[in-house]
Amino acid sequence: MSVALFTLGGTIAMAGTDAGGVVTRLTGADLTAAVPGLADIPLDVRDVEAVPSAALAYRQILDLVDAAAAAVDGGATGVVVTQGTDTLEETAFLADLVWARAAPLVFTGAMRNPTLAGPDGPANLLAAVRAAAAPAVRDLGVLVVMNDEIHAARFARKTHSTGTATFASPDAGPLGHVIEGRVRVLTRPPRHAPLPTVGRDRLAAVRVALHTVTLDDDVALLDTLAAGRDGLVVAGFGVGHVPPAFAPALGALAGRMPVVLTSRTGAGSVLRDTYGAVGSERDLRRRGLVDGGLLHPYKAKVLLRLLLAAGADSGAIAEAFARHG
Repeated sequence: MSVALFTLGGTIAMAGTDAGGVVTRLTGADLTAAVPGLADIPLDVRDVEAVPSAALAYRQILDLVDAAAAAVDGGATGVVVTQGTDTLEETAFLADLVWARAAPLVFTGAMRNPTLAGPDGPANLLAAVRAAAAPAVRDLGVLVVMNDEIHAARFARKTHSTGTATFASPDAGPLGHVIEGRVRVLTRPPRHAPLPTVGRDRLAAVRVALHTVTLDDDVALLDTLAAGRDGLVVAGFGVGHVPPAFAPALGALAGRMPVVLTSRTGAGSVLRDTYGAVGSERDLRRRGLVDGGLLHPYKAKVLLRLLLAAGADSGAIAEAFARHG
């Protein structure tokens, strides 16, 4: 039994500087040396790219997924990835959409850097490694393990800017917990089939915009935002509503590109057939917008970009969102 550990930097790997502030300086060997309890699980530690998570791109995550798959094919029981938490909900979901192995791929990080009292990185790393090594988490896809909770990547969200309990799954709850070193899985949602792998160059050429609707919003922003884009995600009010003036503009855009309707609230689904006013979810669906379901806007953007890069047509896009949302 062994676990492959890939390190990408972030708060979990930061250290102080003489000039003040913290920067990524700790290697995978430094991280593991600081964690009591890891000695009983063999680790294959691989430092990938020590950058803040805000600097990551789809290409890097897809390359990492390929490397993780190779590690599993080479005998690893599971894989752990450490990175910054700022984009972790997006990177983990991106990985989940293409991860085809039964072995777990676990993302983790930290909210308190090692220069602070009570850094959470060591505990999160230990819990993530234990989860990756546990037979109980096989066939659950990509996971996020933080604060001794095990979350499905497709449900996990960062819900607080600084709190150590920031990662939650508002629509589903955690799949399980790590308790006294034991991995306890409480529920097993069905996995979706992975999306086809797309070429990195093709993916880089796809451009998807995201607009969050606000009170008394300016509809003219839509044309500017959508110019030169291949798709658009709209984060609407509540259950999927927009100002009345937005409805015809979004309908016109939906005739040119996929436009996905999501909710800006952070939890819950957009509706389909309840409200009927101009700018309501029924009106927008009639105008050709795609129902984003339970996917929040950031994850909807990840899914839409992958689908467009794979050449999916409008029917395939609607079907994929019905499945994943």
